[in-house]
Amino acid sequence: MNIVSPVTLLTALLLAPPMTLHAANAPAGKPNIILILADDLGYGDLGCNGAQDIRTPHLDRMAAEGTRLTDFSVTSALCTPSRAALMTGKYPGRVGLATGVLRPDATNGLAGSEVTLAEVLKPAGYATGCIGKWHLGFVKGMRPLDQGFDSYYGVLHNLDHWETDHFVNEGGMPVLRGDVVERRPAVPAEMTGLYTAEALKFIEANRERPFFLYLAHAMPHIPFDASPRFKGKSQRGLYGDAVEEVDDSTGQLLAKLRALGLAQKTLVIFTSDNGPERNTPGTAAPFRGTKHTVLEGGLRVPCIAWWPGMVPAARVCGEFLTTLDLLPTFARLAGSPHPESRKLDGYDLSPVLLGQKDMHSPRTTLYSLYGYNRNRGESFREKHWKLHLSTPPELYNLTSNIAETPNVAAQHPDVVKRLSESARQIREETHALSTRNPSGEAKPRP
Repeated sequence: MNIVSPVTLLTALLLAPPMTLHAANAPAGKPNIILILADDLGYGDLGCNGAQDIRTPHLDRMAAEGTRLTDFSVTSALCTPSRAALMTGKYPGRVGLATGVLRPDATNGLAGSEVTLAEVLKPAGYATGCIGKWHLGFVKGMRPLDQGFDSYYGVLHNLDHWETDHFVNEGGMPVLRGDVVERRPAVPAEMTGLYTAEALKFIEANRERPFFLYLAHAMPHIPFDASPRFKGKSQRGLYGDAVEEVDDSTGQLLAKLRALGLAQKTLVIFTSDNGPERNTPGTAAPFRGTKHTVLEGGLRVPCIAWWPGMVPAARVCGEFLTTLDLLPTFARLAGSPHPESRKLDGYDLSPVLLGQKDMHSPRTTLYSLYGYNRNRGESFREKHWKLHLSTPPELYNLTSNIAETPNVAAQHPDVVKRLSESARQIREETHALSTRNPSGEAKPRP
């Protein structure tokens, strides 16, 4: 397990002078931060990650002008727990959302007592906006406006029939502005365009002050769709069309930053909440597995960091990072205080992100959990070792074979024992198996 705890490291870093982690040519003031989250996008679905049949020129350019992170993971290959970790810097078990996905009738969610990305940045003077899918609670006290965001526009839920059916008698899935229904039903083909337009307006409106924008796309989660301008254009069918429109959306945002003179003042992170849905055209190549698994294909996601003049250009970074690390990293870059009493599982990785010489990620481990009973998957990673806590256990050396084969558990019983004990400790400490989502886990896809 990690020798230095994340909370101890974060406390020490936040007590340091705000600019000590910046490069010598650091700009004055606080950076704007834009976090773009695709939904169920596979590692291998971007051109810069090897896709040949989906065109992503804007994301490819973003990678060329910034840093492509090749060992970036989520904690869970499912929407709600993955987003809970991203939003809080904690394992989802700590916030009661370890397994299962929230459905529209759920009364549980991310408690208002938890500190979110938005609530970390607001005290530092940031305008905070959330656009897109939330999926972290739908009742009063759990929605974006209750969790530190100044504004919200989007659909709180998935757009698949498991959730849209709940709103049939009300006229369909609502699109909200704040807490008010602006339109219904939400139309999948329109969502990327609507979200992009809102994001551009948010950037324009807050150009004179530091801002944090969380843009959580609906695509390419099923039912994936694209607007007429993109439909039928990719070589991977409708799925590819949807991804190409998300790429265009990202290009529009980066172009807006350049046009407003904000590019060198803005950190943009593009990533996904988990790997691709099974039985769709999405791919996690070269990894094995999909969403709903604890294989690398479910957990390791595309990630690009862009901040001209600060994040090194044309860099491919293989350091071990996760979504848990975004909150402390953003806090550090913003010079924002964070309550020392909060137990965080993330590390400040700004030195790695900014390419400081000889800096390496302090992260060495990651615990992952999915599902219940016979569908349960559990894994623990320590550097290059990846243990699946199955019966019998499966151990893989990711350096030798990133596709998690062959199983070398029999050859390394000492490693199996050590990682099993480490997983047990985190499981118990985070209460990963002590909570149950009344709405149940995600149902199998046809």
